[in-house]
Amino acid sequence: MIVLLTDFGQSEYVGVMKGVIYRIDRSIKIADLCHDISAQNIIEASWILKNNYKYFPEGTTFCCVVDPGVGTERKTLAVKTGSYYFVAPDNGLLWETLKEQRNVDARQIPIPPDASRTFHGRDVFARAAANIELGNFEDSRERVSQIQKLEIYLNPPEGTVVRIDSFGNVITNLLRQDKDTYSVAIGEKTYTMNYYPNYDAAKDNELFLIEGSCNTVEISIKNGSASAKLAVETGQRITIS
Repeated sequence: MIVLLTDFGQSEYVGVMKGVIYRIDRSIKIADLCHDISAQNIIEASWILKNNYKYFPEGTTFCCVVDPGVGTERKTLAVKTGSYYFVAPDNGLLWETLKEQRNVDARQIPIPPDASRTFHGRDVFARAAANIELGNFEDSRERVSQIQKLEIYLNPPEGTVVRIDSFGNVITNLLRQDKDTYSVAIGEKTYTMNYYPNYDAAKDNELFLIEGSCNTVEISIKNGSASAKLAVETGQRITIS
């Protein structure tokens, strides 16, 4: 199985990557993890991959294309771990996931001479993922001893806004403390927010905290967008205490 993770949205770019894979082998199964990552947002892609790869069967190949450095000298990676395979640009996207893994074998994917300088998802990563599915991980690839690190900042009670989902929930990498009320500082503004166990417990138009599906704290508004009200962006520092 190949699982796709991109910032391509609802575009032809996702479809043509699937076409490349099927031209190599029509029997390969393809699943979509997420394509609505905000443009070029490596932190968001890193967070989504780190928290979701483990829900897929062992042996799955994750084809991850959030690539602001496409066409530059950055490496293109194929990585084998004890249970999974990953292909991605060497821009830090894989770091948070791979530091949890054992027996990491990283290789550099050769870039075909006819590859587009703007669409390695089609011409490099989709091909590499399909060939891994055919058992060709080790074909003509040089080992890579170090990959690009991207540590998502975490020093409780200060952390990072790692994702803003389609509902406008502001997802952080901070764990909940055993409190009912918190002080939340974003930039120069500080808010007092209650913690609730579910959305229904909150009042209308109230900013509140909830523990999300990744077991970290999120800021929400019932039937509204917390990100719009706070004007917050992925990658911002946040303090919840």
